[in-house]
This record gives sequence, C-alpha cells and structure tokens, in this order.
Amino acid sequence: MAYMSTERQVVFDTETYLARNPVFTLGQVSAAMGRDRARAQSWAKYHLGTGRLRAVERGTYAVVPPGIDPKVFLPDRFLVAAALRPEGIFAYHSALDMLGAAHSVWHVAVVLSERRRRAVVLGPDRIEFHEHPAKLRLAGDPLLGVSRMPYRMVTINVTGPERTLVDGFRLPRLVGGLEELVESAGGFPALDFEVLLLVLRVFEQKALYSAVGWFLERYQRVFYVPDELLLELERERPVSPYYLPRRLRGQGGVHVRRWNLVLPETVVRLAEPDEA
Repeated sequence: MAYMSTERQVVFDTETYLARNPVFTLGQVSAAMGRDRARAQSWAKYHLGTGRLRAVERGTYAVVPPGIDPKVFLPDRFLVAAALRPEGIFAYHSALDMLGAAHSVWHVAVVLSERRRRAVVLGPDRIEFHEHPAKLRLAGDPLLGVSRMPYRMVTINVTGPERTLVDGFRLPRLVGGLEELVESAGGFPALDFEVLLLVLRVFEQKALYSAVGWFLERYQRVFYVPDELLLELERERPVSPYYLPRRLRGQGGVHVRRWNLVLPETVVRLAEPDEA
C-alpha cells in the first residue's frame, strides 16, 4: 500500500516503512508521509485494526511480527526507547547490555536526555527516562564518553565502557548494584584511560577516583593498568572513609585502606579475574 502526499509529492510505501521502522511515533511516520498528520493517523488506525501494529502508548506504535497475537506481543524495550528519544543516550545497565558485558538480565532500560518523561512499562520491562547528569550539563558536554552503535534497525547513543564504569559507581542502583557492575565491567575488552580521566575530572568526586582506582587495581593485569595511573587516582582519594553505596554506613562493610573506601563484603570478596 502506497500513499502520495499532495503537499510534497512524497511516495510512502507501507511495507518498506514497516520493515525499516519496527517502532515509531506518529510524528515520525507523519514526516515520512510528507508532514501529512491526518493521513498518518488514518493509516495507523487502519493497521492497528488489522493487527499489523500494536500501540505502545498514545502516538507510539510497534510492528507486530507475522503470526503473533498483538495482544501478547512485547516490543523490544530498546527500540521503543530509541523511538521515543532518538537523541537519547542508553546508560547504566542498558549500556552494559548494549556493550555485551552485562552479567545478569535486568528489565529496566535507562535513557538519558534533555528532559525527563514518565516511564513506559512493557510487561516485565520498564523504560526510565532521566536527565543528563548535572555536572555534564554544566560542562556543556553530555556526550562525553558516548559512542554511536547499530542496534537492529537503528543507530543509538550508548555510554562507552569508561563512562559506564564511572556512572555505575555514581549510581549503583541504576546499574543493578555494585556486584553486577564489577563483574560486568571486568568483561570490557579494553578501557581508554584518557577518556576515563576526562570523565572523572568532570564529575570532580573524590569517591569516584577511589572507586575507579580500586576497580583498576583489581583488574590491573586484565586492562594493563600502569602503576602511575593508580598512583594518580590514589592521590585524589577522599580524606575520610567513604561508604559505597552510602546506605552501607552503619551496616558494616570492609574498609579498603589504600582507597579509603568501605565496600560490601560480597564485592570485596569477588574472585580475582584469573581465578575460577
């Protein structure tokens, strides 16, 4: 089925569009039709009726694969997030997923963008939309440590290994906890230490220098971490013991003296990378 927009004489082919856009918004399909919003609404309503589309929320649609009941079909949460925030950045555990490093399945996708919006729930999955970290907004560089990568039919923004590591220590709850972060990040193929230092300098938190230093010391042989880098990070450690996560205060933990960190015992006792 093809439509011709009289405004711009744009030929719109349904099959091609659906094959290339597994999730899309009404605004996006309207633009593809030549800014013909009324025609787009009519088109979407028709294909919803045939079961070809499923409404994710008002004005957002997912293409239903052949033979699947649209009532039970669950669209890919990452594709839905990318359609709702094309300029958004997948971060925290979502970045671990996209980088192929996630140690466990986590059903929350986190997207960073200029503004928050309400979460989207897709069966067991949830998509949360957060603003860019304040420090990065003030520095005018929310894309620091971010790279572009293909995901199925789209290209998305993802925090790279260095930014993901720092973000995970900043907000462990969004990365699935410290154990998940440490075990997942230990599987990164490489780390760019220059980028890592750039990210740390923007956030300017001594606890982050210590947390990253502790991690790099633990994986020194894996990532070929020079002693000079560890010394540089050690010089920035906090004066007083820092509890990571903060809720650990008053609950015990293990004090890692070199980094002046108090960490959960389960994290400190994780097997060394070359032990198994």
